[in-house]
Amino acid sequence: MNTLSKRRVALGAFFFFVGLCFASWAARIPDIQSKFDLSEGQLGTLLLFLPLGSVIGLPIAGWAVHRFGSRSVVMFGSFAYAMTLPLIGLAPTTWFLIPVLILYGMLGNVMNISLNTQALGLEDEMGKSILASFHGLWSLAGFTGAGLGALMIFVGFSPAQHYAVVMVISVIIILSAQGYIIKEKKVAEGGGGLVMKKPDALLLRISLIAFLGMMAEGCMFDWSGVYFKKVVQSDPSLIALGYVAFMGAMASGRFITDKVAARYTKVEVIQVSGVLIFIGLSIAVIFPTIVASTLGFLLVGLGVASIIPLSYSIAGRSKLYSPSVALALVSTISFFGFLLGPPLIGFIAELFNLKFSFALIAVAGLGITVLSSIRKAVFLIPIKPSPNRAK
Repeated sequence: MNTLSKRRVALGAFFFFVGLCFASWAARIPDIQSKFDLSEGQLGTLLLFLPLGSVIGLPIAGWAVHRFGSRSVVMFGSFAYAMTLPLIGLAPTTWFLIPVLILYGMLGNVMNISLNTQALGLEDEMGKSILASFHGLWSLAGFTGAGLGALMIFVGFSPAQHYAVVMVISVIIILSAQGYIIKEKKVAEGGGGLVMKKPDALLLRISLIAFLGMMAEGCMFDWSGVYFKKVVQSDPSLIALGYVAFMGAMASGRFITDKVAARYTKVEVIQVSGVLIFIGLSIAVIFPTIVASTLGFLLVGLGVASIIPLSYSIAGRSKLYSPSVALALVSTISFFGFLLGPPLIGFIAELFNLKFSFALIAVAGLGITVLSSIRKAVFLIPIKPSPNRAK
């Protein structure tokens, strides 16, 4: 295995550890609710503090990576992220838990920006698209974290004990892989201030595409089970089927996105991804049966898979901003899609019905295709053709 391949494996291990930590936190949310005797409304309010921290962390992460370099931020952020997780389980009161969740959200995006900056640099050195495979490892870690969480619950581990186990696993991964996280070359040009800057037309278009993609992703994360319960009216044992189909397809899709992007172009992959989201949700809305809806959610997962990795890959090659700041700009705008999408679904469903809400998200998928198909969007074409592209 050559040096670049070893670096790819090591960086993938970091993406996996971050996904494992996040999934482990999510797996014990019901236990957190029981511990503090929270109502659904109180829990919903508590959970808002983690994305609040994420939003706060985005401009800080972009500045820190530009100022200190992605390796320094990766190493600091990794240990801090892993060691903050047990604090969630140890929190004695919600007043202690709130600042811990804000910190955890901030550190999550510090890792997001710094790791993706490393991945973009490695992608350039290898001369081919690899970013999506890292996001695939993050998704795979989600399955692993959910399985580990189920095991920890089965053996009777408290959230604090569970999180301590994950912290130990994380530290082992960090220490094993840290030698391959390199200090990138100093960026000579490109904005890099702490204050978020107004994106230019290039980044704004990419951000809108990522925004719509994250809106669809948030919809599937939060509402797929509800859709199968209330619209599909599936057997209780099959309510999670749509979510599993979506998550499995998204994780698998991220492992093939790089090869498809190398075979065709990033703009073509994004165009098809938007169509898949539109078709998948349309099938689920028009034919709300267990088989059709499962197929539809699977197509949505394949469509969502490539949106964020390819958007990041394009944004990281901005001519006006350093990669870290460009990623922070796109992440900030797109993240609001993830935040606003699920509540919007609920609000529209309250006014009309859940099928109508899903139909609107289907239109958002079509919007991705339209935005990436406008001829003036020449920035969506890769900077240089992949050496693996078919002649």
